[in-house]
Amino acid sequence: MTRAGFVGAAGLALVLVASAVEADLADYQGAWLLSGRDCAEVYASAGRGSAFKKPLDIFAPAFVISGKQLRTPMASCRIRSIRPLADRQRLLLDCANGVAANEVTVLIAAAPNGALRRYYGEQDPTGVDYQRCAR
Repeated sequence: MTRAGFVGAAGLALVLVASAVEADLADYQGAWLLSGRDCAEVYASAGRGSAFKKPLDIFAPAFVISGKQLRTPMASCRIRSIRPLADRQRLLLDCANGVAANEVTVLIAAAPNGALRRYYGEQDPTGVDYQRCAR
C-alpha cells in the first residue's frame, strides 16, 4: 500500500470510529441533571439546546452531551470512545478544566424511567439517576 493509500485508509478508519461513537451516543444527547433537582435552576435555553445558567453553579450535579462533547459546569470533555460493559456503557473521556487535563472513565446506562443512570464504578450496583432537562 502506498503512503497516500495508507493515510487515506487511516483517515477513513477515524471517520468510521467517530461516526460509531456518535451513533452510540444518540440516546444520551441533551442536558442532564441529578433527579429530584429543578432543571430551571441550572439550565437556560440557548438556541437549539441548553446552556448552564449564569452565574455558574460549579457544584451542580449536571452535564450536557452534545455530539462527542460532554460538558459539566467545571470541565469540557471529548468523548473518545463508548463501549459496552455488561448492562452499562463505558465512556472514555479526555477532560480539561482551568487547572488540569486528564482521562476519565464514566459508566452509564439507560434507566427504565427514561433517566440516565450513572455508576461510580464497576462494583456499584445501584448508581444514581439523572433526568433529561432538554434534548
